[in-house]
Amino acid sequence: MSAKQAVTVLGATGSIGESTLDVLARHREVFEVFAVTANTQLDKLFSICVEHQPRYAVIANTQNAEQLQLLLDKEGLKTEVLAGVKGLVAVSEHKEVDAVMAAIVGAAGLLPTMAAAQAGKKVLLANKEALVMAGALFMQAVAESGATLLPIDSEHNAIFQCLPGGFSGGLAACGIEKILLTGSGGPFRQWPVEDLNSITPEQACAHPNWSMGRKISVDSATMMNKGLELIEACWLFDISPDDIEVVIHPQSVIHSMVQYADGSTLAQMGNPDMRTPIAYGLSWPKRMDAGVKPLDLFDVARLDFERSDEQRFPCLRLAKQAFNQGGTAAATLNAANEVAVEAFLQRQIPFTAISEINERVLNGAEVVNAATLEVVIAADQAARLSAQDLLVEFSL
Repeated sequence: MSAKQAVTVLGATGSIGESTLDVLARHREVFEVFAVTANTQLDKLFSICVEHQPRYAVIANTQNAEQLQLLLDKEGLKTEVLAGVKGLVAVSEHKEVDAVMAAIVGAAGLLPTMAAAQAGKKVLLANKEALVMAGALFMQAVAESGATLLPIDSEHNAIFQCLPGGFSGGLAACGIEKILLTGSGGPFRQWPVEDLNSITPEQACAHPNWSMGRKISVDSATMMNKGLELIEACWLFDISPDDIEVVIHPQSVIHSMVQYADGSTLAQMGNPDMRTPIAYGLSWPKRMDAGVKPLDLFDVARLDFERSDEQRFPCLRLAKQAFNQGGTAAATLNAANEVAVEAFLQRQIPFTAISEINERVLNGAEVVNAATLEVVIAADQAARLSAQDLLVEFSL
């Protein structure tokens, strides 16, 4: 009998992390949880450690790490606690790790995800920011190390499933005309534009179909999430924004499609449950039970589609602009958005200010060649400062 696959779950306390742990627990004979990480949720991370008994646990703050270690020792568990970015990198590149679920939200996930790629791991990519911020560097690391890169975002996972086997870029050579990237349109796709300024954080976080964290929920409402996914798709599949059409699909049943030159359109369908793409990534090239009910087409009954509206959702336009500018532009846009979304969630700025701040920061930043991670991180930090300076102008 072959040894179990050792899996590190970056961002174990988030929604993707929880879903990953659920899938892993269903297949304990195949997988073992090697390491779990969290930012600040000490109690939740402790509960995860009690249930899954990983070799390592990582938490951002040193004081929290010491406290967690005491709790685990008292419980009689052998889990070793590490702290900070060094700890994240260590459990991502560890020689005994087979696969890394990269599910840390935002720029914080860049360094450990890059470490996993450089170490040649099977990288299950749910952290789109690694590609948004440092796409060229990340894809180079994958190629040089021989890492296996599998997209976990439901849209990219769907595209991956609909592409021909062995696809390595170049749509025309495979008889592909375009990628159809679907999105629900979020909770405000039919709101009067003049009412968008009054949206509250609670309304923005109430996604109609998916259960997601607060930051990603707001990104879905502004469609920045779809813009970041567009950038990610360009890097994953070696295509340009012109090769992608964003399709609003309110039911979130078709997760994305690939349109072929012969008139065929292949779609991947399923219930909106992240355990499906997670299980596919973990078991690829095979498939395994994810704990998800099969799609009931009679229950769905109908599928609707609309064109995306870049006037209503300017963040989608900004994402295309940033990718086409190249260099550090996408890192700048991502950083500005993280600051603006957090300010909105803290009720410091109105909903519509998110896209305005993003545009101001993107257009005001110097775009340079993203030759190293240091350059990318410097651009990220500069954009955060610029966005912070603009918060006063838009403050409620």
